[in-house]
Order: sequence, then C-alpha cells, then structure tokens
Amino acid sequence: MTAIIGGLGAAVLWAVATLCSSRSSRMLGSRVVLGWVMVVGVVIALPVAIVSPPPDTLAPSTLVLLGIAGICYVIGLQCTYAGLRIGKVSIVAPIVATEGAVAAVIAIALGDSVGLVAGLMLAAIAAGVVLSTLEPGRTDVAAGDFDVVIDAIDDAPPIQAGRPIDPTVRTATGERPIDTRRATIFAIGGALFFGVGLVASGRAASLVPVAWVALSARLVGVLVVVIPLVMQGRLRLTRLALPLVVLAGAGEVLGSMLSAWGSRESIPITAVMGSQFAAIAAVVAFLLFGERLGRLQVAGVVLIVTGVTLLAAVTA
Repeated sequence: MTAIIGGLGAAVLWAVATLCSSRSSRMLGSRVVLGWVMVVGVVIALPVAIVSPPPDTLAPSTLVLLGIAGICYVIGLQCTYAGLRIGKVSIVAPIVATEGAVAAVIAIALGDSVGLVAGLMLAAIAAGVVLSTLEPGRTDVAAGDFDVVIDAIDDAPPIQAGRPIDPTVRTATGERPIDTRRATIFAIGGALFFGVGLVASGRAASLVPVAWVALSARLVGVLVVVIPLVMQGRLRLTRLALPLVVLAGAGEVLGSMLSAWGSRESIPITAVMGSQFAAIAAVVAFLLFGERLGRLQVAGVVLIVTGVTLLAAVTA
C-alpha cells in the first residue's frame, strides 16, 4: 500500500502545484515561476535533508542516480512549461501525464515486477489519465496565458491591444501564439525526461533519504535556472503571486518526497498513481471554477477510480 499512498499523495500535491503555477505563470512568466519553485523547494527540503539520518555509505553510483534524477526533473519541467507557453492544455497535459506509464515501462524493463492483474490495472489507470485530460473543443489559447479562473467562464479568443490574437501570425520573437507541433514535441520530451527521472529517483530513494532525492533536483534547478535569472535581474515577485509560487513550490517538493517514498515499494505503481495529478486538477477546476468536463474526461475519471480501487484490493 505504500506505493499507492505515496503515488496518490504526490498526485494531489502536484495537482495543487499545477493549478497555482498556471495562474502565477500568467503574472510572472513560466521561467520565473520555475525559478521560484526551485527556491521554495530548497527552503523546504534542505532542513529535512539535514536532519535525515545519512546512509552508512554513499557509493558513486548513488550520486549518479541523484544527478540523473535532478537533471531530468529540471529539463522535464522546462519542456512542459515551454509546451504550455505555445500550445493548448488539452494537447500538452495528456502527453506529459504519460510520464507514469513511461516510468513504469522503464522500471519493468530494468527488472521491477508486477503481477498480471496489477499490470492491467496500471494500464487502465494510465488510459484514464489520458482520457481525463482531454478537454472538449475550445478556442485555441496558449497555456502560457492560461488562467484557471478566467478560462473557466470565458471562452473568448485571447485579446491583445484590443483585438483577438490570430494563432497563425508570428509574434515579434518569431514564435506563433499557438504552435501545436512544437508544443507536442516539448510535451513528449517532458514525459520522457520525467519518466527517466522517476525511475532514477525511485532507485535513489532506496539508498538515501527521500529528502536528499528531492533536494538534489532543486539544487540542479538553482544552478541552471535561478542563478541565471538573478544575474539577468529577472527573478522578480509580486505580492499577488507570492502565495501561488509558495504553494506551487511546496506542492512540487513534498509531492516529490512522497513519490520517492512510495517508489521504495514499487516504482511502476507509484509512477502511474502520481501521474493522476492532471485528472485531479481537472476535477478541482470543475468543482471550484465551474469548468465543464467532457464525456471522455468523465470516463477517464471513472476508469481511474475503478483502477485504483481494484489495484488497492489486489496489493492489500
């Protein structure tokens, strides 16, 4: 049950982080939000890592696993943010949510075993995750400008200088406001990097405290994201965005700790459970902001609940 509890707990926390980061990205920009998420993560994980009992030995291979987990996490998150900046949530989210399936396949290929029934339930849950994040057809709005409150009640096209933005016209930087092909490529990259990172962090968590695993990823983020932003004078923060980035950073790092803890029992199960963050975010948006769920999304949620229930019964 540890894998199920850890994965589901991580999914809830990552869903909170997703909702908060989508709103704060509108205020500050995706890369700045990523930087603050790393800073908050270090502030939370560092004290926990300090008080955690160290392992008897620290092999070079363990450091390699921590490095791989950290690098994959930062690159995966950057790919996801890049895809959301130029693509629709309904396209990017379901692709990134397959990270759990990617991690499960990699872990099983490396020797982790799951029973036939549990494997079928994991496949059903992964399919439910994809279905639950397929939004009904809506106006093309780049997710970098996604607002969880406004978009819930306003389906009008994005406005700039009093006129609707034409998704086929390039911006001043040469990018298209909506570029589905590039967004898809970024999302695939995010899913692959997250999948590899989940396996690496899961294996590292069996060798060192989970706080060490979470902290290593945030330290990599500080080096490659935060320090460059500080040197460029771009790491800004507003009063309205402050609680959002704190919640996003806390949700990310605590979710990572729970995921690493659950992976000590089973990487495939924890990874697929954790990938439900997108489905949970969709349900929360429906309850809080009145976003309607399409038939495929409802079917996906039902499939997830059924799969989780049967998986818990099988593994109990």
